[in-house]
Amino acid sequence: MSVARRISSHGPARRPPAHPHPHRAAAAAALPLLPQLPLLALLPLLALLVLAACASATRPTTVPVARPPGIERAAPVSAASAALARYYRRVENSFLAQGLLRDDGGGPDVPFSRRDLVDDFIRIALYDEYLVRGGRVIASQTPSTLHRWASPIRMQLHFGRTITPARRQADRDQIRRFTQRLTRLTGIPIRLIGADAPEPNFHVFIVNEDERRQLARTLDTLVPGIGPGPMRALSEMERSTFCLVFAIDPDGDAIYNQAVALIRAEHPERMRRACIHEELAQAMGLPNDSPRARPSIFNDDEEFALLTTHDELLLRMLYDPRMHPGMDATAAREVARTIAGELLDGQG
Repeated sequence: MSVARRISSHGPARRPPAHPHPHRAAAAAALPLLPQLPLLALLPLLALLVLAACASATRPTTVPVARPPGIERAAPVSAASAALARYYRRVENSFLAQGLLRDDGGGPDVPFSRRDLVDDFIRIALYDEYLVRGGRVIASQTPSTLHRWASPIRMQLHFGRTITPARRQADRDQIRRFTQRLTRLTGIPIRLIGADAPEPNFHVFIVNEDERRQLARTLDTLVPGIGPGPMRALSEMERSTFCLVFAIDPDGDAIYNQAVALIRAEHPERMRRACIHEELAQAMGLPNDSPRARPSIFNDDEEFALLTTHDELLLRMLYDPRMHPGMDATAAREVARTIAGELLDGQG
């Protein structure tokens, strides 16, 4: 198993009770007195009554309208979730003020060579950032072998009840666009499927703090064989862990066939997009981070928020037919040199 860090209904509206109109009640009480007055004296009074009736007839009335069936309203968030959202907003503002979380994909200010690209590929694709030991996920830079997907991905999104319909749609659109990009880079078909579609093999949870703590109850059913380590990691995430993904090769053949990603619903916009990019890209077979990789999202310095041109090349190298699942670092390095040279020459 390869592990990578970075995981209301309302009833119909009530209508106000009907009450006699005050103007009409006053007019009815005055009518028995009318014959006692001279006709000329009645004319101003009649005019006032007519004006009162006209005003009553034209006064706008607001009537609550029941929400059409099928339109869902998000559940309220807890105090803990609201506090976490404020914390991540401060974190994002701090990053942006420092010039971090860039979304430009890299440029002339961050050049890299073929040797850089090869070294980064080996460190990011051929090492694991975490390992599972004794039922726990432990941070440890560990040599591994090349892992990747070999079959189409059926990705299912799971939203918490506190996510508004508009936010769900925005997240779904972001993920759809990014998976289309991943498909172009890797050749692996990735399709978003509905909540009731059969046989998903990649689950993406976008949930708040309270919902995250309950995930272990359902994960064992959704992803058989995930094991206690990942479930504990998901339910015990520290707030310093922005998001997280697990990619699983249950047969030990270095071919992934299941993945689970978790993205915190409390994240503001840029951090939310950063989690989508890094977790989904890591799950394709780039599980590690390197402090020397630049420009890259596979670097814990948070300089870049979104997949860079450098990272696109890493994915193309990973899924090049000359690479094979199970290759070790020595064998992969020789092939990586050739592929990197071709890719960089092709860029001019």
